[in-house]
Amino acid sequence: MAGTCFIFGAGEYYADPVSPREGDFIIAADGGYAYLNELGASPDLIIGDFDSLPAPPEGREVITLSPLKDDTDVLAAIKEGWARGFRRFCVYGGTGGRIDHTLANIACVAGVAQQGGRAWLYDKTSVITAVHNGAMCFPAGLEGYISIFAYTDEAEGVCARGFKYELEDARLVSTFPKGVSNEFDGRQARVSVARGTIVIIYPKK
Repeated sequence: MAGTCFIFGAGEYYADPVSPREGDFIIAADGGYAYLNELGASPDLIIGDFDSLPAPPEGREVITLSPLKDDTDVLAAIKEGWARGFRRFCVYGGTGGRIDHTLANIACVAGVAQQGGRAWLYDKTSVITAVHNGAMCFPAGLEGYISIFAYTDEAEGVCARGFKYELEDARLVSTFPKGVSNEFDGRQARVSVARGTIVIIYPKK
């Protein structure tokens, strides 16, 4: 089974620890290459239209995209990783700066979930992921806020167990943020959705 695909975008970074293991794969999405250079890390693949770099990098596996494209650089990186067999994606440098790129990367996270994979988008204090027709569990001892949003028009059969405010077989809609600012209370916790896609935001710690 393939490991984890780490993707580095051109957004803001927050000193997240990254420790790839054997079988993992690192992709620099355009300007993310500059960040990896600062870390002294070598990506396995560099992809993008390179509008964030003075010139396309040389001497590595490079995929140069046309600037006239529908996919963002991060989405192109996810597609490339998916084609190579990866189903788990950790995206860094995908938030901050332009809000449209942050929203685009949340859409990428949801899209991965809808295809049967899982992606995590790392922000300054939070992790953003998505679940489609499935569940996500959390260990005991966690603190802080967790928010759950419907990403499809409707998310049905939503359960949130082991939190301060629990949901049971709830219906969430994308235009009403009913699941915002729930809290961990130290118990083992579980979020699930029977039908639809939910975006989950929880503390990075």
